[in-house]
Amino acid sequence: MNDHAAQTVQVATRIRPVLSPHLNPRTNRLLAALPGEEWARWDGLLEPVAMPLGHVLYESGVTQRHVYFPTTAIVSLLYVMEDGASAEIAVVGNEGVVGVSLFMGGGSTPSRGVVQSAGHGFRIPARAMQVEFDRAGVVLHLFLRYTQALITQMAQTAVCNRHHSLDQQLCRWLLLSLDRLQDDELLMTQELMANMLGVRREGVTEAALKLQRAGLIRYSRGHITVLDRPGLERRTCECYGVVKTEYDRLLGASGPVEVR
Repeated sequence: MNDHAAQTVQVATRIRPVLSPHLNPRTNRLLAALPGEEWARWDGLLEPVAMPLGHVLYESGVTQRHVYFPTTAIVSLLYVMEDGASAEIAVVGNEGVVGVSLFMGGGSTPSRGVVQSAGHGFRIPARAMQVEFDRAGVVLHLFLRYTQALITQMAQTAVCNRHHSLDQQLCRWLLLSLDRLQDDELLMTQELMANMLGVRREGVTEAALKLQRAGLIRYSRGHITVLDRPGLERRTCECYGVVKTEYDRLLGASGPVEVR
């Protein structure tokens, strides 16, 4: 091998390949925030998982076996009533983690975790997550800050559902979803949208068509393309801004972390 070829090999070995977002665990902002020593332990514990639309990650009242870190998927946390009716209490995407009850000591929760936007993510076994949380230090403080932001989203969702119109709620939901996606398109079934907003399917269709007539979105059988995000922000209620500000305050930069 000549000197030029040897130098080429040496340079190539120093360059890390650029991973697509769904293959790179540190596309998730919580995982990206872990410093080197913690990340060295986590790297071998994380398992990549596909998250198809409508897939249930955990059921109400069932002990959870994994904690999930979405990268390109969005998960809806739904509170389930005794008669089977449900309503969304929060959304989780590349900013967070699904399964806070595990490291908070509960093990299970009355909510259900359902994939609302298909994609990918990573998971870690429940026991391994608990061990990492119990180490205290960086992991403890990072995940407690995230949990505070999640509680804020849940509280604001309850207020929004009580006091604001359906089209304002839909705008809030669309904006929160866009913050957790790589593009401006969402693919949702009408049934899932209705379950998340706690209304009949006809109500979702009417609210979506109202936004379409205003030129804010294009809507067809659950396929939503956002055409005017500033318009959505003007039309939504205060709840979106409250939630986004709290996430930014507690977790840092407002966008996903790009790791190469």
